[in-house]
Amino acid sequence: MKIMLRKDGAGQLSVYVPKKDLEEPIVSMEKPDMWGGIVTLGNGWQLELPEAGPGTVLPCTVEARKLNDD
Repeated sequence: MKIMLRKDGAGQLSVYVPKKDLEEPIVSMEKPDMWGGIVTLGNGWQLELPEAGPGTVLPCTVEARKLNDD
């Protein structure tokens, strides 16, 4: 699924899912740099993010894979 990763003014990372008109904060990350790992959203969804370089600028749109069906 296509998602947009962004950071708000306070530095909190969030995910926006356009097809669902859903925005949720990222509450945990498998990897400290987020990329290539699993992130958990505030609503319980788990998404696997693609690999990306450490200098990737946010906001950006990526193809993520949803791991659970909550």
